[in-house]
Amino acid sequence: MKVKVKVPATTANFGPGFDCLGMALPIYNEITVEETIMPGSGINIQIVNKHDDDGVLFIPTDENNIVYKSIELLYNSIGMSPSELKITIETNIPLTRGLGSSASVIIGGVMAANKLLGNPADEAAILSIAREVEGHLDNIVPAYAGGFCLSANDDDGSIFYQKLNWPKDWKINICVPDFELATNISRSILPECVKLKDAAFNLSHLGLLLKACENEDSELLKKALKDKIHEPYREKIVAGFSTIRDKFKNNNDVYGTVLSGAGPSVTVISNKDAVSEVSESVKQIWSELNIKSQVFTFDVEQNGAVFVE
Repeated sequence: MKVKVKVPATTANFGPGFDCLGMALPIYNEITVEETIMPGSGINIQIVNKHDDDGVLFIPTDENNIVYKSIELLYNSIGMSPSELKITIETNIPLTRGLGSSASVIIGGVMAANKLLGNPADEAAILSIAREVEGHLDNIVPAYAGGFCLSANDDDGSIFYQKLNWPKDWKINICVPDFELATNISRSILPECVKLKDAAFNLSHLGLLLKACENEDSELLKKALKDKIHEPYREKIVAGFSTIRDKFKNNNDVYGTVLSGAGPSVTVISNKDAVSEVSESVKQIWSELNIKSQVFTFDVEQNGAVFVE
């Protein structure tokens, strides 16, 4: 039996929504898990590089692979161990760019293996296993559920989330530079503790952000998309980010500029009239720093992970 799952990319944090806000994007990885026929064949992991990303060369193809680790956790949760499996990972989401590539393959692997096993894990269990491997929910939840999601961990370890409104006229411009930034490095520069006033700043702005989306209020969104918990530290290692943000600060057609996840990709929210200007300006800013880049304009992907026939 063979099961394939298609999982979207994500952009997360959204300024004040550190580790709790994330959005699915229409770029996809596909993960196939297949029971092999020959006993004793073991675990076979293949990587299909769909976008010519050099980072794919460094993905482990043994028990250290995060897809295998996720599947192993699922098997262990029901008292089993994976034995003869072929895992194929087709990569379309750029690696180490802040677009949720890890979350997508983790979710895909768990869902595919779960179906092979007869669906012993419910949604809560799937998300819990994925969280254990990935570490946080802001990418995992929208990769699984699609849409624009606010997610949380409760004190007892349970996970819950809500899908939020995202106005159709608000375009998501994903600006991807031609350099990598591993999440563990981007996390390592964050402080162990944050100042009380900074935490209060983010809480208030997160509330404003949720209200702006609910009311489709672009002026309020401009005020809300600010952060004091992660971007002030990460902008030091993301070349050009502060320049890009300042470029659009007074542009009425651009509603905000934030890091995508841990970076280095940048998310610019605008109306449709500013899409070309955003693309040209961002490419020019990075070009002056000798950095090649691509800019993609998306609407939110409302569908999360889906099985492929």
